[in-house]
Amino acid sequence: MVQVQRTISVQRPVPAVVHYLRDFAQTEHWDPGTLSCVRLDEGPVQVGSRWRNVSRFRGKETELIYELVRSEPERLVFVGKNKTATSTDDLSFSSSPDGGVITYRATIVFHGLAKLAGPFLKREFEKLGDAVVEAMPKALGDIPA
Repeated sequence: MVQVQRTISVQRPVPAVVHYLRDFAQTEHWDPGTLSCVRLDEGPVQVGSRWRNVSRFRGKETELIYELVRSEPERLVFVGKNKTATSTDDLSFSSSPDGGVITYRATIVFHGLAKLAGPFLKREFEKLGDAVVEAMPKALGDIPA
């Protein structure tokens, strides 16, 4: 298992940030590893909504099916799965004088033989976490306040 946590300050109010990030298709704008992220269902985004996310990691493309499993005014949790791994993106939000603070936690649990690689991949996931810290405020800078 690999865990990465980052704290990101943004200059947008928490409700606007949560509304934007609730649609996991937005990962195309704030997750540098995401190549595409397409919603698999229709209607309002709510618990149970699903997306097909294609990412590039260490030069290889990987696809996970993500589901929104928790949606609250100050917390969003998405779980993505494929045969190799289960990835949980847990985002918590709090207000600050300048806008909001996002606590982003990514947990990747590897399955089967991939479990053996987990400890060796920690540094790569830490780099991705650093890239999210750079990209997310830029993506959120374009949303209405």
